[in-house]
Amino acid sequence: MPATTLDPQTALVLIDLQKGIAGLPTAPLPAAEVVERSARLAAAFRARGLPVVLVNVTGGAPGRTESAPRGATPPADWAELVPELDRQPGDLTVTKQRWGAFHGTELDAELRRRGVTQIVLAGIATSIGVESTARAAHEHGYHVTVATDAVTDMDEAAHRNSVAKIFPRLGETGTTEAILTLLG
Repeated sequence: MPATTLDPQTALVLIDLQKGIAGLPTAPLPAAEVVERSARLAAAFRARGLPVVLVNVTGGAPGRTESAPRGATPPADWAELVPELDRQPGDLTVTKQRWGAFHGTELDAELRRRGVTQIVLAGIATSIGVESTARAAHEHGYHVTVATDAVTDMDEAAHRNSVAKIFPRLGETGTTEAILTLLG
């Protein structure tokens, strides 16, 4: 279902827009386009006094997987948020150790403290951090909207599956422009 409305207390949650991830090759959209659209959303949410949550990742889940972890030790600035987001003192920053922004963090408590009933999601990677966060938000009872042109992935097929098959089952989707229009 295309995005139809935004609750009065909606938060923007930007997933893993950090130097190390935004520097990876992505598809179908270049990371720079996702960052630019996310920055526009952040500015609009801030202008309306709505919460902006900037999420980065510094760890990973333990356990064996068939897919090997990426490379060696990341550079020192790998987890730093990209400067284009124009982090503000009122923004909430969440550092996560798993794919989703809710697991093992204070995100749910912080959103509830602010009376948030809906989240708009954007970021990288669509099928990993964004999808995991969308699933958890849905399970926590939040209305979920995904900005479909402000998400991208390192795996284009996985991105397309999330956008076409998963996100519509978790909430609503819309373009950055559609979401900005709903913000009014």
